[in-house]
Amino acid sequence: MDGVLFDIDDTLVDLEGAMGHTLQAIPDPHLNHLSDDDWALYKALYTTDPQRHYDRFLAGDVTFEEQRVHRVRHARAAFTPEPFVGHLAEAWVRAYEQTLPLHFRAYDDVEPLLDELDARGIPYGAVSNNVHDYQRAKLDRAGLQRIATLVGIDTVGVAKPDPAIYHEGARLLGTAPARTLYVGDNRLVDAVGARSAGLVGVWLDRAGTGRGSGTDGGSAADAGDAQEVPRIAGLEPVLQFLPSVR
Repeated sequence: MDGVLFDIDDTLVDLEGAMGHTLQAIPDPHLNHLSDDDWALYKALYTTDPQRHYDRFLAGDVTFEEQRVHRVRHARAAFTPEPFVGHLAEAWVRAYEQTLPLHFRAYDDVEPLLDELDARGIPYGAVSNNVHDYQRAKLDRAGLQRIATLVGIDTVGVAKPDPAIYHEGARLLGTAPARTLYVGDNRLVDAVGARSAGLVGVWLDRAGTGRGSGTDGGSAADAGDAQEVPRIAGLEPVLQFLPSVR
């Protein structure tokens, strides 16, 4: 491989952790009764987005802000009958947007891998299913300013798994798609999608469960695809796909 592209959320940046900390930091009197187990379920309902409202955002059906409101409304409904509308929803969105960036952190294995890529002269970048400027700010907040190449959904007007968004990342790296590695936490959108676009897709399964994340339910029907993309539990194994010297 001549270059490496990464997904950002839950691949380079611990977005799930940041969302969990943010949800618990925002005051909500209707959730004061939640136990630790309840909080864990509440956060899971929001972060896993079982109703796929983020997919609706990618499809242009709702705004980025609206998908957040729909997700938290669904999570709250499991614990309180109080409606989540009007000023309550508006205040929550403002508090969430202000608080979330405070918790952006890179995973511990990111910087060591980027150090090694730099040492070997391997170019790298990120391709994300969010808009460029928002993800640029996220990378910077997480201390990943050195990731200069970044492609968002507004860069080429499409989202993963459309081949054009992966190809734009490879073009910016100056590498041929067939010799470009793509690493991401969503098996279907990242690994299988990149492979279908002619890149070498690698599925980052940090939880080690063998089940996909995001829009990938990890169903038995997809077992064939799961066997056709490499699966790694952390970023260090990325080095096995790369030449040791340049």
